Amino acid sequence: MSEAVTDTSDRVRKTLRFHPDTVERARYWSAKRGITENDYLVLAVEEKIARENGDYDLPTLEQARLNQLIDEIRALSTNTANLETVVTTGFDSLIGLTRGDSYLLDAEDGELAVGEAASAMAGD
Repeated sequence: MSEAVTDTSDRVRKTLRFHPDTVERARYWSAKRGITENDYLVLAVEEKIARENGDYDLPTLEQARLNQLIDEIRALSTNTANLETVVTTGFDSLIGLTRGDSYLLDAEDGELAVGEAASAMAGD
């Protein structure tokens, strides 16, 4: 689609009217690409028809935006999973407290460590 059209044997002549600014831009871009203005206009019309048919590559900006949206959805999914874990753990803790089985409710004797752990801390 981006190569110059050279075969003119099966072409139909059409007369078109353009705004002077459009003519200047077409002249500039055709010279920059090294093709004739006529070939440039033919390629432009073919590209527009391809876009109307949905047959085109995504431009870089659209790809970047799509990738950004995919990353945001992935982050949202991770946040939702983390929130689910926090809520589940919290309710499990509350249920455990209502049953009375929590390490926080164990009796204390005032010592920070017990047995071998205490002697290891003391340096014995």
